[in-house]
Amino acid sequence: MALGDSVASYFGFDDHGTDYSTELLAGLTTFLTMSYIIVVNPLVLSAAITSEKLGVAEGMHIPLLAVTTILSAVAAMLVMAFYANRPFGLASGMGLNAFFVTVVLSEPLGITWQTALAAVFLEGVLFILLTAVGAREYVINLFPEPVKAGVGPGIGLFLAIIGLQFMRITATDVNDILSFNPILAQDPVAVVSILGILLTFVLYARGTRGSIVLGIGATAVLGYAAAALGFEAATNEPTPFNTLADVVLAPGVSEITYGASAFDITPLVGAFLDGFGDVTGITFAMVLFTFFFVDFFDTAGTLVGLSRAAGMTDEDGEVPDIDEPLMADAVGTTVGGILGTSTVTTFIESSTGIEEGGRTGFTTLVVAGLFLLTLPFIPLLSALPSYAPYVAFLIVAVFMLRNVTDIDWSDNAHAIPGALTIALMPLTHSIATGIAAGLLSYPLVKTAQGEFDDVQVGQWVLAAAVVAYYVVRTNTLA
Repeated sequence: MALGDSVASYFGFDDHGTDYSTELLAGLTTFLTMSYIIVVNPLVLSAAITSEKLGVAEGMHIPLLAVTTILSAVAAMLVMAFYANRPFGLASGMGLNAFFVTVVLSEPLGITWQTALAAVFLEGVLFILLTAVGAREYVINLFPEPVKAGVGPGIGLFLAIIGLQFMRITATDVNDILSFNPILAQDPVAVVSILGILLTFVLYARGTRGSIVLGIGATAVLGYAAAALGFEAATNEPTPFNTLADVVLAPGVSEITYGASAFDITPLVGAFLDGFGDVTGITFAMVLFTFFFVDFFDTAGTLVGLSRAAGMTDEDGEVPDIDEPLMADAVGTTVGGILGTSTVTTFIESSTGIEEGGRTGFTTLVVAGLFLLTLPFIPLLSALPSYAPYVAFLIVAVFMLRNVTDIDWSDNAHAIPGALTIALMPLTHSIATGIAAGLLSYPLVKTAQGEFDDVQVGQWVLAAAVVAYYVVRTNTLA
């Protein structure tokens, strides 16, 4: 049997009605829609993991974080491809990386970046163990449908707010993060960002593959042009997220450094071990639980949604052998903690590859290969204006908001938990808070409607766990 036939047989091309050309196109499409994470994740994490903290030359923390982002994603996708045989791409998750930065920089919750990595690593190990014994699959089946459907839109709105702030379209007033930039027309960063957003939406609406990557590139080019013409930021006033992501607001090209130093991730690898030495009891427990809590729910919702899109659910709407893709997520998170990046999770953008016909792990293998091929270009990341990648947030927000149609708005037991899940994520800047609101309200509303018998015992247990968590957390932080 020829090698090509062996590979096709291994991945079950015939069983899934697919072929090489379809899987290759699907893999390329998924890569183009999620490759922004290679740029965005290092920029988000750069607030918590700086060049100074790593002991490297100024600006070199960005390419190093990009390398760890790529390698952890590839490790997870190899498991997804060969073990789970699903067409789902994985990488460090948006929202989860924002939480990583938040716990490092915020007071009084602030911990060292090494300790945050220790929490990521331990979370991954726990997920491996729970997945191996089938516990994650059991709990996922307890999740109320409106909460599953609300997670994506909630995170989408959260990302939109963050993106608008980074691009200086909003949030010039520290006391009003949703305020409109009153000098927007005078601020070239905001103007360039708006043009980049509009162009990206046009490309996206036309069905242009790689519209997000093209939009980021076009925004960067516009930024370079503005800098060349002598335009500068109209104000140096801090935005609320300067403390979260140390954003350079004026467009420009920093020095590009090629060579081994751009790929030497020694300062990051194994740093989580030092983090265990700084563990401080209840604070670390809360950080670990929140990482665990958010990643658990986010991954579950994404896997269910993607499996539905790919026709991989059974007659009850459940995902057969969901423990296999969950293991890929767990391995990726563990490897990420070791290498020095935030939690790895399944990407909803994988649905674009599914729409192109991707049905097997070969699609994911293609995505992993393309991630590896970006490594030689890592030093170029230092040339990107720091606001340019955030045009991707608006596109991803629109994509994730589509899940609102999965909520039965005519049923209060769906509408109330779903709406709370969606609304509280951006309004509180907390993914966990939105999910917690949905989990707590669902059994209460179902009971109020006289449907107590429809609520599973495990759902009451989840609601109780939410209450216990927030009582402990708010009393501790008071």
